[in-house]
Order: sequence, then structure tokens, then C-alpha cells
Amino acid sequence: MKLPDRAAGAAALVHRLTNPRFWRSVARWRSFLRESQEWPEERLDGWQFARLRELVEHAGVNVPYYREMFGAIGLEPGDLRDRSALAAVPTMAKEDLQDHAEDLISRVHPEAMRSYATTGGSTGTPVGFWFDNPGSAAAERAFIGALWSRVGYREGHRTAVLRGEVVATGGPWELRPDDAQLRVSSYHLTDEWIPRLLDRIRRFGPRFIQGYPSSLTLVARHMVDNGEPPVAGVRALLCGSENLYDWQRTLLERAFRCRPFSWYGLSERVTLAGECEHNRTLHVFPQYAITELVDAAGKPIERPGELGEIVGTGLTNRSMPLIRYRTQDAATWADGPCPSCGRPYRRLERIEGRLHEFIVASSGRPVSMTAINMHTGLFDNVRQFRFVQDTPGKIVLRVVPKASYGAADENRIRSELAPKLAPDIELVAIEPVDEIAPAPSGKQRFLDQRLPVTLGDS
Repeated sequence: MKLPDRAAGAAALVHRLTNPRFWRSVARWRSFLRESQEWPEERLDGWQFARLRELVEHAGVNVPYYREMFGAIGLEPGDLRDRSALAAVPTMAKEDLQDHAEDLISRVHPEAMRSYATTGGSTGTPVGFWFDNPGSAAAERAFIGALWSRVGYREGHRTAVLRGEVVATGGPWELRPDDAQLRVSSYHLTDEWIPRLLDRIRRFGPRFIQGYPSSLTLVARHMVDNGEPPVAGVRALLCGSENLYDWQRTLLERAFRCRPFSWYGLSERVTLAGECEHNRTLHVFPQYAITELVDAAGKPIERPGELGEIVGTGLTNRSMPLIRYRTQDAATWADGPCPSCGRPYRRLERIEGRLHEFIVASSGRPVSMTAINMHTGLFDNVRQFRFVQDTPGKIVLRVVPKASYGAADENRIRSELAPKLAPDIELVAIEPVDEIAPAPSGKQRFLDQRLPVTLGDS
């Protein structure tokens, strides 16, 4: 499969942002989202199921991968009488997308009608896929805008972005006046560069700062350690593409003195959820995708509080439809719709993290990093940290110490982590190191997991 180069992708972005057709599509989606969030649940369910039927019919006729699969399992689009019938379709893993990418492309969507993108490669090799151009991109812009509008964002607000990319200038930052953005390289978040990057952000004067929580955490730690004031005028931190841990939220609020607003989505565009104005639970957009939680065997989980893997069926893309796509992220359902905002959306109580962000106990049970709940004071004398695991039940903690770090800090870390890890996880060593490099995606992982992780017996 011929893949577009980076320059072509950048040119396509500029074309979209200056294309009246793109913005008309964005406007239609925005209007629909404003209206449909007020619909009763029954009407929203009916709309969603109609879109699902259309998607399955399209895939069964025009996408070779699904045409063959539906034939093998004896599924006719007319067999879908309600959303629960989707469970008859086998789930799709990232490896399936990699191995069958060519056969997943719609035969009625020539290359001129689609654009290419890749995932960030958090779990290894990046996964490439196609989406409708400009339709899916316009929908994405509208949905993300709807999320951020809950904390006051409007199109055109000045935004500083720290999301791991190597900026086009090859340097530490890039100003994009047409998109009202200052894009900052996460690869430059070092002791040497953070003060200069922070100064550049202050001079830019953003209303919002968007970024990986891990990138924002490094900046926040510098601000707290050096007694620096918050960035003037910032209304909220827009945190996505990683789990936002409670200890990070506390640190970010302390440094920036505004709300860290979290949302959850994927480059593959198979699910989207975000906090509302009043509540930290993640409200799932039914207009965007069919979102499920499944157990290790792929069976749907409905009971609140039960941990499952997020599986999504995107409703905004026909060029390469992904049906029951396994995200490798684990979460639990909240109980009922939000009592505060009134939107009739299902909610995720919390994202427990990607499967590779779970520690494997000696018994084989996965333990989420959220269960460890490392409050910020525990690491006051540590610049960065990362757990490493290559043996079940045993972990190593690597720390980049500050000059003030000493034996008392190590003893405190051991004593406070021990009850959170017991009885079947042992912290075997704390290793001081000079630096902890980011992942190729630019993200700062808190766990280097070298073991396979599953949520249960499949």
C-alpha cells in the first residue's frame, strides 16, 4: 500500500483549514451535536443504530475484509435488529488492521477521497489507516470542539500544544498563526529547555494549553520546584492521548491554577469521551461511535464497576471502517447518565490505562497504575520516575533524582509503595539514573512493561 509522506500530510492539513467545504461540514456537525445532546435517550439510540446499519451494509458490500468475514459468519446486514446484535461480529485487534490494511479500504473511496494517518505507536509499530477527506476530519474537528467548549474553548482561541511531535521547524517550537497555535516539542522538555519553552509560552499568551499529561507534568514540576507563577490567562489544560492520574491532576492544578480537562480518544477514531462542565467521569459520544467494554473473550460488559477492554465501532468514517476494534485500553462503566449536565450519554467511571500500563502480579493478575495513586509529595525530590517490569510480581523503580534526593527519600518511597503493591508485587530495587528518555511518540511512560498483559483468561 502506497503511503503519503510527511510533507503531503502537512499540505493536506493546510488545504483542509483553508477549504470552505471543510468548514461547512464542521458547521453542520456542530449544529447537529448541539441539537442531539438534548434529544431523549430513545431518539439518540435510534439515530445511532441507523448509522450502524448503514455502516455494516456499506462494509459488507464495499470492503473486502468485511465482505469475507460476514460471509464466513453468515451475517447479513438485515440481521441487525438492534445494537446488541453487533456482538456476533468478531473483535478486531491492531494486528488485524496491520495485516489486512489493504482489504479494509472501501472500494468506492478512491485515494482522492481519503487521507492517511497513523497512530502514535504507543504499543510498538505505529498503525496506519485511512479516513474520509474532508468528512471524517471535519467531524473530528467538530467533536473535539464540542468537548473543549465545555470549559470555554472556541475556535480561534490561542492554544499552546505539547503533544510529542517534532515540529516543522526542527527546533523546540513552531508558531502556526492560521490555526492560532504555538506547537512545542515534547522532545525538548529537559532541565535546559523547559525554562525557555515556558517563557515562550508565556509570551504567546494562550487561553488554553493542550498536551499529553506527561508533558504537562514535566512543565508543572519545574514551575512548582522553582516557585513560578501560573501562565497568565490560561482557562484550562486540555489533557488527552494518555491517562490522567490523580496525582498528576493535583500537580497540574497546583502549578497552573486552572482545571485539567481530560478526554479520551484514539487516532483510529473508534470512540470518543470526555469530562463535562461539572463531572470528571468521561461522557461517551454516541454520535461518534458504538462504544463497548468487553471481557477477555470479547463478551460485552454492562455492569458498572467491572473492568473491561474498550472496543469501538467508529461511525464517522467510511474509507476504512473499523468495527469492534480493540483499543487495548481498560475502563469501567459509571452508573447511569451524568446527574449534573443532563446529557443522555453513557459514562466511563475512569480509564484505568492501556494494557501495557498494568503491573503483572506474581499471581498473574493485572494491577492498574491508578491503584498505586502516587501523591506528588512522595516524589518531591525526584525529577522523573519510571517503573520497569520483566518478571511477574517484581518491579524496579528508576528515578532521576534532584540534588536534594537522599536515603530518606528512598526509604519513604519504599515504605509508602509497599502496602499499595502487596501482597504479590515486590519493589526489588530503586535505581537512580541520569535521564529517562521519552518513548518514540514523545510520551513519558511511567511503566516500561515488558510482559504480555491480559485482563483475564481468554
